[in-house]
Amino acid sequence: MSIRFTAKARSGVIALTVVAGLALGVAGCGGGGDDDKKPEASASVSKGGGSKATTQEGSSDEPLAELKGPRGLLLQITSATRDSGGFVTVNGNMKNDGSGTVIIPSNLSGNETEIIRNGSSLGGATLVDSKGKKRYYVLRDTDGRPLTTTGLPALKAGESIPVFMQFPSPPADTAEVGFQLPGFPSATIQISG
Repeated sequence: MSIRFTAKARSGVIALTVVAGLALGVAGCGGGGDDDKKPEASASVSKGGGSKATTQEGSSDEPLAELKGPRGLLLQITSATRDSGGFVTVNGNMKNDGSGTVIIPSNLSGNETEIIRNGSSLGGATLVDSKGKKRYYVLRDTDGRPLTTTGLPALKAGESIPVFMQFPSPPADTAEVGFQLPGFPSATIQISG
């Protein structure tokens, strides 16, 4: 067998393998015939690379707290839930209660260089356990990104977006904490779970 024939045969086998793999991939991505079935709700990633919460577990009609901030911004905290992994997740809505478009202030990200480097966020938020005399900062992942809503857009009048922040959990016997976000007044919230 010549080297030329072996090279052509080898490239033909590789091309056939690639085509077969693509065909299986396309078939695997097919709908399966049940177009009416909708996927479960999950968190989505915004175009800016930030995250936005699309569902808020434990949220109720009555917010735990409403904080009026700068430029007509209103933060409604809808839940603060402790999970078994040792975290507290605070969910809410950031709303533009003013009459014009508002750009989310950069000071909401806090003043730590590592968090600021990752863009606009609610990384400046803290929980304060007065009983235990401790302050809890927004958690970060291994790359230094805050575990909170990031890539905050400008909000038109009346527009709101869901937001979340994740903190280390205070001790199990601490159910009431102070919530602080730069530019907003402090509020006392109840942790459930």
